[in-house]
Amino acid sequence: MINAVLQRVGRSLMMPVSVLPAAVLMLRLGQPDLLDVPVLRSAGRALFDALPLLFAVGVAIGFARKADGTTALAALVGYLVFDRVAFDLAGTHHAGVFGGMAMGLVTGLLYERFHAIELPSWLAFFGGRRFVPLVSAFAGLLLGLAVGTLLSQVTLGAWPDFGWAGAGLYGLVNRALLPFGLHHIPNSLVWFGSGSFEGTHGEIPRYFAGDPHAGGYLAGFFPVLMFGLPGAALAIWRTAEPEQRARIGTLMAGAAVTSFVTGVSEPIEFAFVFASPLLYSVHAVLTATSMALLNAAGAQLGFGFSAGLIDMLLNGSKSNTRQLPLIIGLGVVYFFLYYGLFRYLIPRLDLPTPGRAARKPAAEVSNEAS
Repeated sequence: MINAVLQRVGRSLMMPVSVLPAAVLMLRLGQPDLLDVPVLRSAGRALFDALPLLFAVGVAIGFARKADGTTALAALVGYLVFDRVAFDLAGTHHAGVFGGMAMGLVTGLLYERFHAIELPSWLAFFGGRRFVPLVSAFAGLLLGLAVGTLLSQVTLGAWPDFGWAGAGLYGLVNRALLPFGLHHIPNSLVWFGSGSFEGTHGEIPRYFAGDPHAGGYLAGFFPVLMFGLPGAALAIWRTAEPEQRARIGTLMAGAAVTSFVTGVSEPIEFAFVFASPLLYSVHAVLTATSMALLNAAGAQLGFGFSAGLIDMLLNGSKSNTRQLPLIIGLGVVYFFLYYGLFRYLIPRLDLPTPGRAARKPAAEVSNEAS
């Protein structure tokens, strides 16, 4: 039950996160070291500034079953009330994206509970879906009172920086939760809640706002997604049965190019995560190692979509990018490391990766023959 709810929460976070590439592309292209177009910078900044509202609407739509336009309107109404009440009480918008997430989840629950409600005939106009924005406004009022009172009484500092150990732990947890669709939860905490820079919170917004210390919790993904997993894909192809290699080679080549260029790694990861949890554990540990090593070395490189070639080319020349040659160098090492480990472990442990059938132990074969 709890796992199912968490999976719904994780899926709901994907919708507002999908806005980031547009925001980053406009903001980055408009900066002086690229196209130097102020209008583009303003457009990208507008989306970053509206992230809490986008999360409120996106999470509500993603979390509510059978959501429709009413869900979005209700989330908008609820968030506007929540944000104004919380700000009036606390004098700060510190709740930020997490306030938007909370309001989105509340709205999603309210939609499921009240979208089919029947009211007395004299109030029938406000029944059904029309009731949801009304109740969401009062929910926003109550949530705003609670959060605003808390923020007015408690001084919240910046999200603590746990350095290389924190980066390594984040990498490990991120990969460990990916098969269950829950990795978006820790991602949101790090991407939109860590640190503070000129009123901006989160690794991604701070990096694109020019924070000289942002991007250290993101850089470690590049060697893994751009280089390591393509190396694993090559090993999976090379260890496939001879008659299967043409088919598996086509599949793995496409998945490797996708991971390298865009940073979308799931087609490769899901090729072995269920076939061999051991291989996936190796992958998770190597991800944690990359995150920790690059953070300790002071490497910084952010992304708006994922850690692929597109984001590397877009952000490699950014003023607060650090140690780019080291990131690429570790990536080359990771390509051969992943290939060597997977190339050795798959046949050694007789793992049923794509293109390979698990062989029965000799004793079982002998018993069947007899």
